[in-house]
Amino acid sequence: MHATAAAQLGEASNGPTMGAVVQTHCPYCALQCGMGLGTDQEGTGALRVLARDFPTNNGGLCQKGWTAAELLTSPQRLTTPLVRHAGRLQAASWDHALDTVVAGIKAVQTSHGAAAVAVFGGGGLTNEKCYALGKFARVALKTPYIDYNGRFCMSSAAAAANRSFGIDRGLPFPLSDLAEADVILMLGSNAAETMPPFMQWLTRQRDNGGRLIVVDPRRTPTARASSLHLAVTPGTDLALVNGLLHILIMAGAIDESYIASRTVGFAEVRRVVASYHPERVERITGVPAAQLRAVAGMLAEAERAILLTARGAEQHSKGVDTVSALINLALALGLPDGPGSGYGCLTGQGNGQGGREHGQKADQLPGYRSITDPAAREHIASIWGIPVDDLPGPGRSAFELLDSLGTESGPRALLLAGSNPVVSAPDSTRITARLQALDLLVVSDVVLSETAALADVVLPVTQWAEETGTMTNLEGRVLLRNKAIDPPAEVRSDLQVISELARRLEAPGSWSADPATVFDELARASAGGISDYAGISYSKITAQDGVFWPCPDAEHPGTARLFAERFHTADGMARFFAVEHRAVAEDIDEEYPIYLTTGRVLQQYQSGAQTRRIAALAQAQPESFVELHPDLAERLDVSEGELIMVRSRRGVAQGLARITDSIRPDTVFMPFHFADAGAANRVTNPALDPISKMPEFKVCAVVLEKADA
Repeated sequence: MHATAAAQLGEASNGPTMGAVVQTHCPYCALQCGMGLGTDQEGTGALRVLARDFPTNNGGLCQKGWTAAELLTSPQRLTTPLVRHAGRLQAASWDHALDTVVAGIKAVQTSHGAAAVAVFGGGGLTNEKCYALGKFARVALKTPYIDYNGRFCMSSAAAAANRSFGIDRGLPFPLSDLAEADVILMLGSNAAETMPPFMQWLTRQRDNGGRLIVVDPRRTPTARASSLHLAVTPGTDLALVNGLLHILIMAGAIDESYIASRTVGFAEVRRVVASYHPERVERITGVPAAQLRAVAGMLAEAERAILLTARGAEQHSKGVDTVSALINLALALGLPDGPGSGYGCLTGQGNGQGGREHGQKADQLPGYRSITDPAAREHIASIWGIPVDDLPGPGRSAFELLDSLGTESGPRALLLAGSNPVVSAPDSTRITARLQALDLLVVSDVVLSETAALADVVLPVTQWAEETGTMTNLEGRVLLRNKAIDPPAEVRSDLQVISELARRLEAPGSWSADPATVFDELARASAGGISDYAGISYSKITAQDGVFWPCPDAEHPGTARLFAERFHTADGMARFFAVEHRAVAEDIDEEYPIYLTTGRVLQQYQSGAQTRRIAALAQAQPESFVELHPDLAERLDVSEGELIMVRSRRGVAQGLARITDSIRPDTVFMPFHFADAGAANRVTNPALDPISKMPEFKVCAVVLEKADA
């Protein structure tokens, strides 16, 4: 492991003698760092996390990874089903809990039809669970209404990649390519806090003489590690990228030969970006024209460059167009053409990639097939053993689905697995009210999350170390997380829950609870699709340190780099899409004069349902905060550590003031991991991208008030 990365991430301490070590992966982000799990043979017998030399992380883990095993024995762990009686959740047997679920489903569907029951999944579920959940919704429930919280993560980048490249894989190249790039341009990523082991690749790139450019309204730890930080006004990344392409075209620094031989549609892009001269872009973005020219110069000089987006640029009502602008820049420079060059997206959730490939999205079937494609429907129906006409059509996207719950035209029951929308959904107070209006809410989880606390039935399910299953990381590398310990006696896996509910509902076809069996069916279902897993098996994953999809047959090694020879379009050519900057859905004004942006912190993860219950992480970052510039703090007479309120048109959240000059004076930042009064998503804007249906989490207009005012 590189010395600098080791110092940043921390090395495993020399602990007690370990028993047999199980090779597995971290339960958190999409980096899916390799780790070992061993039992302390000299002390308590507790499971301990050990370093593992795996290609993505080379032995490094962040604080979340090192403490991941603590949740397995948390006193807050759910260990028995709960059923609501007389207004209170009370312990129940599995038979009673499942009978209650099935009776509730049947009652709702009898009164309101099959589509009155919906399913909501998560980007942290294994591929096997994602596949089974999508199959369950469409075969056992016969409902079109299934989506998942990954819609809030990767959907904008996915839509843009699909329309330009014909395929969506977060990174179309292995992580190791980053170290070979002369220049890396990152839009909206704070990888130093969201996936710290990733930073070793940027350190290697710097040590090789490369330069890193970070675009972010905040001078984050990632920005501080860069060669150049562009402190962009929230929601203006698209204008900035169009401006860079304008400068490069004017300088004659684009790759005309590549454009002619491997792309279509550049003429319209050239016309549109002609108006994005540096001085205009400076007025829109707040980034000095001199910095724009400096970045364009670095890109023009680079033989190899990689352009990356993450949630900061994607979670906008124009997220798809913003990513398309960066893809346009990459294509114009001729970048998707070999190691150390290209465009990629840094996926956030642990299985954000695999989670959308195999049937959790409202518009997709396994293998990343469109649910409206007749050939795809025929193929999947044959695998599932049902008439093709029994397959429902597309449903609603995540926020649209959640916002319709309990309404006259929406579902009356919801089965939810691996998600906590009470904390994670935009305008979360509104979504909480929708959940409370349901006739039936069933939640499968490992702890009593804020959403589970509202449920009529809560089903305790296994955690990552208590089950075997595959995950697909941000590179498109399919990995195997091996079972290390048995779960508590009354805890079942999601696959057991799904198969038993399918049996009780008399669903057609086979419903195995064995992960390997489900994966084999998933592989057959994906065969011939965009994300083809047909040639992947558990043994092959283990032998190769993971397998990159597409992998169409057993002899195929997997595809580490996607675009070396052609793109995945009908003619093999990439598509340019001309995109114009437009204002954020809710700009600042006299009443709400400050931008709010949200994000993650090092010690917490997603809605915090897991990490807030781990003592070391909760102690390191116990509550929400509001980051603001000293000039803004002085104007509001706010002191460090003072409780302040952040108010938008939708609600109010609160946090302790954290005063820093690392943020723009017109912008405040809140982490989104916290619940109750500290929940940032009480104020965020649910305005949706028209293509991806991504909510505009990353910018809305707010006003700050002192708590004692």
